Amino acid sequence: MSFTLNGETRPTGTGCSLREVVAELTGRDLTDAGQPADGQRLGIAVAVNAEVVPRSRWATVRIDDGDDVEVVNAVQGG
Repeated sequence: MSFTLNGETRPTGTGCSLREVVAELTGRDLTDAGQPADGQRLGIAVAVNAEVVPRSRWATVRIDDGDDVEVVNAVQGG
């Protein structure tokens, strides 16, 4: 099984959660609510198959074979 993460194909196991994908990508432990366990800000937004997924759902959204996941860093500008 595989999915696409920011345009790059990656393998995934059965039942992998979006929270697990984000934790692996960022190298940070995340709570079930999608917040960093260290209390710091994460500064990203995530979409699966072009639909933005709220942090509160990261632990329950499962990544399926062929899914397209996009992770975007928040940038302050003016």
